[in-house]
Order: sequence, then C-alpha cells, then structure tokens
Amino acid sequence: MQQPSHYRNPDALIDIDERPGWGQWLGLSLQHLFSMFGSTVLVPILVGLNPGIALFSSGVGTLMYILITRGKIPAYMGSSFSFIMPMIALMKTTGYPGIAQGTLAVGLVYLIVALVVAAVGPDWIDRVLPPIVVGPMVMVIGLSLAGSAAQKATVDSQGTYHWQFFAVAIITLLLTIGFNLFLRGFLALVPILLGIVCGYLVAVAFGLVNFTPVLQAEWFQLPKFEIPGVSYSLHFYWGAVLSLAPIAFVTMTEHIGHITVLNELTHRNFFRDPGLTHTLAGDGVASIIASFVGGPPVTSYGENVGVLAITRVHSVYVLIGAATFAVIFSFVGKLSALIESIPNPVIGGISFLLFGVIASSGLRILIEKHVDFNQKRNLMIASAILVIGIGDAYLKIGQYQFSGLAVAAVLGIILNLVLPQAAHK
Repeated sequence: MQQPSHYRNPDALIDIDERPGWGQWLGLSLQHLFSMFGSTVLVPILVGLNPGIALFSSGVGTLMYILITRGKIPAYMGSSFSFIMPMIALMKTTGYPGIAQGTLAVGLVYLIVALVVAAVGPDWIDRVLPPIVVGPMVMVIGLSLAGSAAQKATVDSQGTYHWQFFAVAIITLLLTIGFNLFLRGFLALVPILLGIVCGYLVAVAFGLVNFTPVLQAEWFQLPKFEIPGVSYSLHFYWGAVLSLAPIAFVTMTEHIGHITVLNELTHRNFFRDPGLTHTLAGDGVASIIASFVGGPPVTSYGENVGVLAITRVHSVYVLIGAATFAVIFSFVGKLSALIESIPNPVIGGISFLLFGVIASSGLRILIEKHVDFNQKRNLMIASAILVIGIGDAYLKIGQYQFSGLAVAAVLGIILNLVLPQAAHK
C-alpha cells in the first residue's frame, strides 16, 4: 500500500492518498457506485432525462472535481435533487435545451463565487460557520433525508404501503450493521456493498425484482448525448437560467456542509487546503460538463460521505474507481439495467444507516467541540436550525423555492452573528 509522506489520519483504515490493492480497490469502488446509483439515476428518471447520461456526467464530473481539488478530497458528484421541480417545469416548456442553459448557469455561479472566495480569503469561514452552526447543519443534512429513506423502504411509486418493502429494508439494514460490526479483513471494508448484494437477494426472494429490463437491455448501449448545436438548435432561454441559477446558492450550503463533515472524518481542513475556491470550482465545472452532454446539475453526495464514515476508507483512489465505473457502466446496457433493478426497499434500508451516520457526525461535532447547551444562545441557534431544516420549512418567492436546509443554514448563520456571546444562561 502506498504510504503518504505527510500527515496520516490515525482513525482511517485507508487514508486519502493511500492506494488499496487491486482486489480491494475493485470492491471498494463498486460499493460507492452502488450507494449513489439509485439517487443519481432517480433524478433524470423523474425529470425525463436519460439516466445513462446522468451516470456518465456524474462520473466525468467526479473525475474533474478530484483533479481540480488536487486529489485531496474524497467526494462523489451526483445528480442534485434541489433542481428537480424547476427542471420538470422546463421539460414541459423549453425541453432539455433550457435545462442545459440553466445547468450551465449553475456551474458559472459556482465559479463566480469561487473567484470571490479567492479574493476575500477563507478566514471568514470560522466566524460564519462555528461548531454551533455546523453541527446542527450536518445533523439536518442527514435527518432531512430520513423521510426519503423511509418512503423508499415502505411504499411503491403510487404511494401504496407494502409490508414486504419494510421487511426487505429492515433485513438489509440489520445485515449491513452485522457486516460492519463483525466481519474482518477485506470484507470489513465493504459492508455497504455486501448489504446491497444480500438485500438484493432477499428482495428477489420476496418477488420485488423485475429482471425484464435487464434481459431486454443491450450489452453495449451508447447514451443519447444532448450536445448543443448538434442535438438541438441554440436559442437563449432567460427564464430557464433564472429558474435554476439562484438554486446554486442553495446547493452551496449543502456543499459546505458535506465539506465540513469530510473535515471531521478525515481530521483535515479542506476549507484551507485545497481551499473552498477549489472545491466550489470543482463543483461548478462538474455541472458545466453535465450541461454539455445532457445531464442535470450535480453536487456532492451524502450517500458517499456516509460510506466513508462507516468504512473509514477515505482513499481518493476509491472514488476515482467509482467514477470510472460510472462512465463505463453508462455504456454497458445490461450492467446499468442490473443496477437500476435494485429495488427501493434495498436502497431505503441502506439509507437508514448512511443518512443516520451523517446525522451522528453532526452530533459528534457538538460533543468534540464542547458546545455548551446551558448557554441560551447555543440552545436557540441549534433549535432553530434543527426544526426548520428537518421540517423542510422552505421559502418560496415567485418561481424560486429555497429548501428548509438552505433557510435553516442562513438563519443559523445570522443568529450566530447577531446574538450576543454573553447572553444569560
């Protein structure tokens, strides 16, 4: 195993710049691929885009992100859920050309903010995002997804409850917990992958897997790329740009939240090295790439952060492998169809654990930073962030909608800046 020449995180089994053996590398990368696959292809399915292109753009976007962040941050870029509603509306009016321009605008917003951060410097981060704000924000990132996990684990696409769904989800969860606690050697590094595989077999036994799309799919299947000037004529859509671009500020809060979780997991400060400028630029370039091939806007994925937290395998090479597999699988019809055939209850069972670990990471921040909740100030800030964020008390202004997470983050930052430090207990 390649040894680093500088700091090594003692809590990591495989640290960021360490390279696993080839056999381990394969399993660890597939684990990340399977963890993000369901959500990444769900977004284009809901919107009406090509899932293969979304998979392709997520893989290429991740590789570019890792390149721009100098190979220092183990993160995966997948289709963002924040843009679903405006994209559905745009598909009915402009079609993909409007979505492409909006996605391009999202990437440009990220690049502009990255330039501003480069000019101002990173020192403001510690003041704006202290532990009392960051801890609850990270908890919200995990807990706000709890409803999505529960829905996958209990109801079908028509909203009908099935006890078989819940049984498969719970069995998958328990198996994954058991694998994580009791396996040794290489198998201890891939509990999520094993959980998904075993959960899939359980789902087959319950009759929840449809193999027809797998059998009908071609082995080689070229994704239908949407290329400006080739697939469609160029026409500027101001409405599409104004519908998607402002939401970039919403996903930036998620971006900063994920980086904060990664800071805690890896015992590093990515806001300073490689710097928020590079992380924002990487995110922006990933969305720009997606806009030129036919994919939706992308963002860093909590599912993959959860895998990092559970396995303690932080190697950036593993994420490079996952991104490479995503690109390859986008051209292999049967493999893509096989992964798409993983039923929602299996993904829901895994998500119970992944999202819960993210939420627990936020609690860990509060404990390790010794945040005093006897102080009314701290209690008020955390309470407002948690309830608004988890309850998704979104703000809608005209055609723009800001998620509860974004509202909670902004309110938490404002409260931290304006409330006196010496408030009475």
